[in-house]
Amino acid sequence: MKNYTFRVIIEPDGKNAFHGFVPSLLGCHTWGYSIEETKKNLKEAIRCHIQGLLKDKQNIPQADESMEIIQTFTEKELALA
Repeated sequence: MKNYTFRVIIEPDGKNAFHGFVPSLLGCHTWGYSIEETKKNLKEAIRCHIQGLLKDKQNIPQADESMEIIQTFTEKELALA
């Protein structure tokens, strides 16, 4: 059985809820009132998205060996001070 790995991003949406999306699956977005609810909804959104791709005889995108990092800058480094 083959495994599929997708990078997902969950972020606050500013309305006491969370927005979740999958960058490699264009248009695959969802939301929830909690991170756990958003994760659950993302699983369903991914499944539906993949089923649509298969129905349309399209390839399933695979996550590459990319890395995501968060960088912090001082105001001076950004020339804001």
